[in-house]
Amino acid sequence: MSGLSRRRGSGGGRPSAIASAVAAAFALMFTSVVAMAGTPGEATVAIDNFTFTPATLTIKPGTKVTFVNHDDIPHSIVDAKGAFRSKVLDTDESYSMTFNTAGDVTYFCGLHPHMKGAIVVTP
Repeated sequence: MSGLSRRRGSGGGRPSAIASAVAAAFALMFTSVVAMAGTPGEATVAIDNFTFTPATLTIKPGTKVTFVNHDDIPHSIVDAKGAFRSKVLDTDESYSMTFNTAGDVTYFCGLHPHMKGAIVVTP
C-alpha cells in the first residue's frame, strides 16, 4: 500500500488527471457513436461518364441521398416505379431524396434510360 501512496504523491496527481482525461475522451467517443447510430445519415451518388456511382447503394431508413451530376451533359433521376423524378440536372447540380421505407428502389436517367442504379434500404 505504501508503494502506491508514494507513486501517487510523486506524480503530483498526473496519473489521476491523465486517467480522467482518457476516460472523458472514451466517454465522448462512445456518446458520439451512440448518437450517430440513432441519427439518419447522408449518402452521395455521383453521376459521371454516363454511370451512377455506386451502382447499388445500401442505406438505412431515413438516409438522405444526394445525386450529383459531374458530367458535361444533363441527366435526371427517375424512380422505375414512378415514386419520384428529379428535374434535369446540369453539370454540378444535385437532387436529394430521403428514403424512409425499407425495400429496393431502382432508378434510371430519364434522358439516358440505359443508365441505371439501385438503392437498397435495409431496416
